[in-house]
Amino acid sequence: MIDFLNSIDTQLFLYLNSLHNAFFDPIMYWFSDKWIWIPMYALMAFFIIKHFKMNGVVIILTVGLVIVLCDQTASGLIKHLVMRLRPSHEPSLAGLIHLSKAGAGGTYGFVSSHAANSFGLATFLYFVLDNRFKILKYWLFTWAVLVSYSRIYNGVHYPGDVIVAAIIGCLIGWGMSKLFLYLENKRIKTK
Repeated sequence: MIDFLNSIDTQLFLYLNSLHNAFFDPIMYWFSDKWIWIPMYALMAFFIIKHFKMNGVVIILTVGLVIVLCDQTASGLIKHLVMRLRPSHEPSLAGLIHLSKAGAGGTYGFVSSHAANSFGLATFLYFVLDNRFKILKYWLFTWAVLVSYSRIYNGVHYPGDVIVAAIIGCLIGWGMSKLFLYLENKRIKTK
């Protein structure tokens, strides 16, 4: 069963990775780069703090915790337990992969930290922010999908790596949102 799933994952990866072109290569490279998103994070934090005041600071700090949990679950735990080679390090795929200028990445790829982190952030804020942030909520999920797809496009993750990571990120984001809202309701009731 595992061999069958790996075969499907590899074939889907090779198909998606082969769809590269000169126009999208730099775009997908930048979608994978964590530093390019700092202005978006700063703007998002500004509006959340402006809207929620001191509670906005708590939301932003909790976002940081969500990302740490997602990242450590993906990179610190699962990658070292599973030890599945990235497609960019798989000898049988040498010469078949289009890599971005970012290079081959670390040795192991299951699961994608980028996907876990972006989906964790999107899910947490989806449940915590009110409907005045509806556009931001939808943008964050669109962004998470694009970041995740960029990892396949850039040749460093199989589709299964990003799908499982997205599920993990959503579960952590959802769990942390429930904890945050529970503690927030408790704080309001004790006032």
